[in-house]
Amino acid sequence: MPPERQGAGGPPQGAQHGRPGGASAAPQGDRPAAAAASGAEQRGPVGPGQAAASGQPSAARPGPEGEPQLTGRERLKAGLWPPRLNRAQLIAAVLLFILGLGLAIQVRSTSDSSALRGARQEDLVRILDELDDRSQRLEDEQRRLEGQKTELENSSDQAEEARKQTVEKEQQLGVLAGTVAAEGPGIALTIDDPSRSVEADKLLDTIQELRAAGAEAIQVNDVRVVANTYVSDVRGGVEIDGKRVVQPFRFKVIGKPEDLEPALNIPGGVVQTLEKEQATVSVTRQDKIVVDALRKAERPDYARSSSQ
Repeated sequence: MPPERQGAGGPPQGAQHGRPGGASAAPQGDRPAAAAASGAEQRGPVGPGQAAASGQPSAARPGPEGEPQLTGRERLKAGLWPPRLNRAQLIAAVLLFILGLGLAIQVRSTSDSSALRGARQEDLVRILDELDDRSQRLEDEQRRLEGQKTELENSSDQAEEARKQTVEKEQQLGVLAGTVAAEGPGIALTIDDPSRSVEADKLLDTIQELRAAGAEAIQVNDVRVVANTYVSDVRGGVEIDGKRVVQPFRFKVIGKPEDLEPALNIPGGVVQTLEKEQATVSVTRQDKIVVDALRKAERPDYARSSSQ
């Protein structure tokens, strides 16, 4: 019996009478679709390239050589990374970085100088004066150090020159500490107090006024005045550093006479205050004052030199 033919011409023979539970013959307008479905069954399974023709969605289409095509997002990502810079783009990036760095530095320097822009004229003048004074002090210190350097370099025996400078420094410190005698120009101050009305506070004011005027070495009677000197009242007199001193009080002061004498004679100063206490005060300038009262060098109990 010949096989049934199915094609565009119509339904298979024998199907006109129908089948139990089967569908009736397709209308005339639906025959092409049925023929296409029948043709697809005859061709077999649908290949990857035929999925789109059948109306089914596909994640990636094959390329010309069989590779899957990229989606839009994948193509964008592949175009941005890794970056592909040519020489012109690299030079432009470097120039933009330098320009941004310069702008940042300019903004920072402008913000730093904003405080001075808002300052008053008096404040600016004071700042300039302080800078000038500091500059002058630094220049003086530089010249002094350069002089010492020259002496060390030109000396035939640098060790001997260093030893001499060490001895000189030691003598200077000894004068301040009262452990060595000193001499130089200064004044001689004598306070005669027959009524014994001059007490410790008046003598201490005199010492402080002399120090403020630039006194470098002071001696009261036979007592050397140093940084830790104290004055106290005792019965019938005054003690300086625990040693009793009696009137007349004789001060020997080394310093610049032109500064020491006026400091004592200013209106309302030491001389006028002592004269109000019925004391007799005399001040004389001298070219050579000898301060020979000495103090014993005492070693501190706890303080040590930090220099190595």
